[in-house]
Amino acid sequence: MSQDTTTRPEAPISGPVPGGDSTNALSRLAALWRLSGSSTGVLAGLLLLGAYLGATQPIFLTWGNITNVVASNSVVLVLAVGATFVIISGGLDLSTASAAAVTGMAYGLLLQHGQNALVAVAGALLVGLLLGVLNGVLIAYVKVSFLVVTLGTLSVFESAALVMSQGKTLNVFSRPGFAPIYRITNGDVGGIPYLMIFDVVLVVAAALVLRYTTFGRGVYALGSNREAARLNGINVARTTLSVFVIAGLAAAVASLIQVGRLTGASPGVDSTLLLTVVAAVLIGGTAYTGGDGGVGGTVLGVLFLGVIQNGLTLSDVSTFWRGTVNGTVLIVAVTLGVARHRGWLTINRGKKAQSRA
Repeated sequence: MSQDTTTRPEAPISGPVPGGDSTNALSRLAALWRLSGSSTGVLAGLLLLGAYLGATQPIFLTWGNITNVVASNSVVLVLAVGATFVIISGGLDLSTASAAAVTGMAYGLLLQHGQNALVAVAGALLVGLLLGVLNGVLIAYVKVSFLVVTLGTLSVFESAALVMSQGKTLNVFSRPGFAPIYRITNGDVGGIPYLMIFDVVLVVAAALVLRYTTFGRGVYALGSNREAARLNGINVARTTLSVFVIAGLAAAVASLIQVGRLTGASPGVDSTLLLTVVAAVLIGGTAYTGGDGGVGGTVLGVLFLGVIQNGLTLSDVSTFWRGTVNGTVLIVAVTLGVARHRGWLTINRGKKAQSRA
């Protein structure tokens, strides 16, 4: 992705807003949400879509359906959070779905060989970390284009998953070490799914890292202008490596969720998963050129696509339309993002002018 020298996150990275305690707290929350990349447009679209489905499909607003939408999109959300770091830094990881397949197979094989839950989970996370390191080293230190590297590792990882499983799905439901992951991915407390709680914790943690840490500011700086970031003392190579490691770990966590919900590790890669992940990040307002966006917008993007798919299901529309819908929404979102980035949208231009005044 090109390194645009004119773009930087519009929200400031300064300290708290002066005022009383309650005002301070609200201001910090508002600043965190702005920095996390929330998008007014996608939020409005989500609310309108929800209102329409609520009026036409009574089951849509039931608690059971809402929790189902969240749980069924947890894999996409975790991958999208990892992808948000990479895209903000000015890169793109095309191998994330394939990496999830490899880490899922590693987890399944460890369980089938009698390993306990802790060893199996640690093994999957280690594999995800190593896959991220491989991508990161080739991109950050060998200086190979991220598109070339991740396109290549996409094929390598996909083939590795098939070799590891000999093309078969590994059924792990009867393995004792699988029980904790199964409970976490399918259980609930007080009617609230554990996955929903995990998603909230993950999103808040990721948003805080991007908002309040030196590393997070470095990620934005890389996406805005790598040379300027280097001159300002940011270790460009190490930060680049780090975002791909985060993406690798996200792939591992996503694979654990997927195996837990499906009760098996599949070597196949969902052909629409990568598109859905990237679409969610870009729909949520993260700039495809890097340097702008955040996790809050990504959450909205995931929910928007998830609600669309849920609406299609409730309306008995064929699942074959899923890719068409996601692709169309992605094109529209990126087009609007380009228009905003280039100042073609006068409303945004006016807001930017006011913020600079």
